Amino acid sequence: MSDVEIGLAGLGILFFLIALRVPIGFSLIAVSFGGLWYLMSWRVAWGALAVMPYQFAANWVLSSVPMFLMLGFICYHTNLTRGMFHAAKVWTAALPGGLAIAAIFGSAGFAAVSGSSIACSAAMGRIAVPEMMKQKYDAELATGTVAVAGTIGALIPPSIILILYGVISQQPISELFLGGISAGIISGIGYVIVVLVRVKLNPNLAPPYTGAEPMSEKLAALKDTWPILLVMLGIFGGLFGGVFTPTEAGAIGAFLACIVAALQGELSWGRFRKAGEETVTATAALIVIAIGATLLTRFLTLSGAGDYISESVLTIGASPAMLLLGIVLIYLLMGMFLEPLGAMLLTLPIVLPIVGDAGWSLVWFGVVLCKLLEIGMITPPIGMNVFVIKGVVGNLVSTTQIFRGVFWFLVMDLFVLAILAVFPDVILFLPEMMGN
Repeated sequence: MSDVEIGLAGLGILFFLIALRVPIGFSLIAVSFGGLWYLMSWRVAWGALAVMPYQFAANWVLSSVPMFLMLGFICYHTNLTRGMFHAAKVWTAALPGGLAIAAIFGSAGFAAVSGSSIACSAAMGRIAVPEMMKQKYDAELATGTVAVAGTIGALIPPSIILILYGVISQQPISELFLGGISAGIISGIGYVIVVLVRVKLNPNLAPPYTGAEPMSEKLAALKDTWPILLVMLGIFGGLFGGVFTPTEAGAIGAFLACIVAALQGELSWGRFRKAGEETVTATAALIVIAIGATLLTRFLTLSGAGDYISESVLTIGASPAMLLLGIVLIYLLMGMFLEPLGAMLLTLPIVLPIVGDAGWSLVWFGVVLCKLLEIGMITPPIGMNVFVIKGVVGNLVSTTQIFRGVFWFLVMDLFVLAILAVFPDVILFLPEMMGN
């Protein structure tokens, strides 16, 4: 077998292991190690396994990952997001489907301090879904809205997906964050439009609002948003004001969240310990998968399989539009069966050379990729956000109902994805403006 054939065979074995439900991190490391051993020698394989995990994990930028995860878990366990939803509810209640719209705005607010769509869905699910069910909202609309709104958590910074993408693709984290803001805002607006249109066409989905809150109560409700707003101001004010780096922003944000939760009397040792345990578990899982992806990159490079795949795709003669459509379809398909970070880290060693050779902006592609991965969080059969909401509502709503509630939002997501793909400046406007 030639070196390229060995690399391609390794990829085949990798996808076979994943199809057998072998953990992605273990599959990546095992195939890469075995491939390097067969291709070079056992000394090279052991040398790569000894050196590359440290070289990757010792990257200073990665220290922001556990800190942003800690920030999100602290906010989740200390209920710092409750005031955000309450304020949104007071201001949007008079709109058709006002509570569903409030859930979208609340999710966007929590997204700015969590970086995780699962944490975002879980937090809003605990608060917004019971409220909507109490007000006799259609179960599919209520659960579908919160499941989809959680995906904003991976687009609006701080985003764990964008941080890891930036480390692997060697793109500035701050530029990816700025590009994600536009995509997150457009997605949120799209979700609001879906709610408004659906409730207008079928008022039975959400009961009409019969009263109007006085302005004094609306203004008073804004006071409840100060915990999240203070943390957001501290993170983004310092980050984009040049006071500290994206790496430092995570630690400062987690510290601010602890201070705010303590001032509110919500921070207990038990809650802090729970947030810490979940942070350690989530970080370890992410790092193992990322190390496996790094080893796979080395294996594909040495075998020449990476260059072979890139050149083969580009020499097919497809137009840039068809090339992008092919990448989109691959990720949409993978999103049905793999969790987002695993799908991204599994494919970046193959996709990044293709994107670079095509001459596309890696910042733009990173945000588009993030949107693609988040669509996978709501697509059957393994839409993780859907199952998070299922865990919140229990037997009150079936999984099938939640997936049906997600459908119209999924159509809007594909429309937003088309806008981001056809008009790259929508994403690149803020990074370019801040860079000048």
